[in-house]
Amino acid sequence: MMEKWNSRALLRMLLPLIVEQALAVTMGAADTVMMSSVGEYAVSGVNIVDNINNLLIIAFAAMCTGGAVVTSQYIGRKDNKNAGLAAKQLIYAVTLISLIIMTLALLLRRPIIRLLYGRLAPDVMEAAAVYFLVTALSYPFLAIYNADAALFRSVGNSVVTMRIAILVNVINVAGNAFLIFVCHLGVLGAAISTFTSRFIAALITLILLVRGHGRPLVIHGLFKVRFIRSMLRNILNVGIPSGLESSMFQIGRLLTQRILPAFGTVAIAANAIASVINSFSFMTGTAYGMALLTVVGQCVGAGDYEAAKKQTSRIMKLAYGTMGVISGLIVIFTEQVVGLFNLSGEAHDLARIFLRIHCVSMIFGWPMSFALPNALRAAGDARYVMVVAAISMWTIRVSAAYILSFWVGLGPVGVWLAMGGDFIGRGVSYFVRWKSGRWMGQKVIRD
Repeated sequence: MMEKWNSRALLRMLLPLIVEQALAVTMGAADTVMMSSVGEYAVSGVNIVDNINNLLIIAFAAMCTGGAVVTSQYIGRKDNKNAGLAAKQLIYAVTLISLIIMTLALLLRRPIIRLLYGRLAPDVMEAAAVYFLVTALSYPFLAIYNADAALFRSVGNSVVTMRIAILVNVINVAGNAFLIFVCHLGVLGAAISTFTSRFIAALITLILLVRGHGRPLVIHGLFKVRFIRSMLRNILNVGIPSGLESSMFQIGRLLTQRILPAFGTVAIAANAIASVINSFSFMTGTAYGMALLTVVGQCVGAGDYEAAKKQTSRIMKLAYGTMGVISGLIVIFTEQVVGLFNLSGEAHDLARIFLRIHCVSMIFGWPMSFALPNALRAAGDARYVMVVAAISMWTIRVSAAYILSFWVGLGPVGVWLAMGGDFIGRGVSYFVRWKSGRWMGQKVIRD
């Protein structure tokens, strides 16, 4: 297995993943720049819904992780038939779950916003409600695309997902520019563009999989729907802990984000802009985490734990190196980067503070706290990841955010300080687990 994942093969998988993440972040920033021309209320409304969307789509995102791990391990075993069966079960499961989530979101979008964010300014609430309505309709397409992309990555074919990402991100940004600036549709235009790009991504990737472009993964009879309980159980053994962990993370994130409205629209807008910019600092880390799912999954599937350890060490060193450079550049050029957005002076200054706190804490903790856990999940140690994440979330991120913001009097800055502490706390726990070797011997595929 070490021979398969030599430096050239690893680079061939990593570079498209990094390009894909860079595209997503760059286009997301472009969307926010365009939205900022509509007004701070629009930026705030869209950001609020994006945070909620992240929570609502966690269920099928976690299923994609479980499906990718199971498929990778079958590929490592050279059991391509069962890999194809697992892939079909993943697509069926995420489609069903996303339809349920979509229905709930359409029926309860305003109560959900009020529950999580309390009383908002009327213009912010209206922008959020419009954006939520249209983007909720895209959940099934987003779910299918995520599943398809995870399956392509599970066989090490990240070039396909990169090419699709280039296409759909260009469509999304071009659609935003036309609908916002030419048609003057504002938030509605951004939502329509998002829906269209997700639909196209799901359609193209599904066609490619069915036509055999995911070899050695081959999917036969996709539209003859049949659920296989043992396959679903294998996927859920990884997917459920991952889903619970991610759900708790997003709930905790939303609880801390709920602090921001107490300090006004300025704090919400500054947080939205800082979140877009800081996503550049961890875009490579996200790519490395995806690579770890595939590489470690295949190594463990083949029973080669020594290769799993060596490859994880290589990828983590790359993660720290590249993320350190990007974070350092953001710190140096914070003033210029924030200046690209149409913010008031107060929001501009607050966004600069948020970014500097985030970049410093991220250099130390982010790779260990968000990339390394994928190696543990790929080996079947998803429950440990879930427990650590829950403890760190509630004892550090949520509790400390409220204490620092209100009791200590740091205001919205306390939210970002608590987030940095969470990075470091959970990262140390995952590193200790990996070094102990207790993740070895966990079973994912139970025949």
